[in-house]
Amino acid sequence: MSRISDAHAWGRAGRGPDDTRAQALRRRLLERVADDDDSHLSIGPDQGPWQPLARGVCIKVLCRHADALSYLLRMAPGARLPAHRHPMDEEGLVLQGWVRIGHRCWLGPGSYHRARCGSLHPPIFTDGGAMLFARGAVPSPDQVLR
Repeated sequence: MSRISDAHAWGRAGRGPDDTRAQALRRRLLERVADDDDSHLSIGPDQGPWQPLARGVCIKVLCRHADALSYLLRMAPGARLPAHRHPMDEEGLVLQGWVRIGHRCWLGPGSYHRARCGSLHPPIFTDGGAMLFARGAVPSPDQVLR
């Protein structure tokens, strides 16, 4: 018997019909409790304000926690974000479109990028427009290289 089959059989060992009913009841009760939990945050695509960040770039802040933000960046075709320093680690995902970071890194849908705290981030360009998700801090004006 394979390890997966062994584990599956072991998980059923000693369980009778009453145990199965009790588990089903417990699962339904926990699902109801979870359904009533209003501590979750969901924002639909048409909810929340977009704010201008740079020419052709808008930001929608989804969540703030201390100094970190979770946000979306919407970049119009031809938009550019200038080079900047990162005040904290930043992680990002390309959701739509393609971006170029500096002159050597092209990222498309599903691509991940991380910039370390204090690092100098090259300019970000898009030819056809893009939507990005990021978690980090938006650089302050004194961290943007012009």
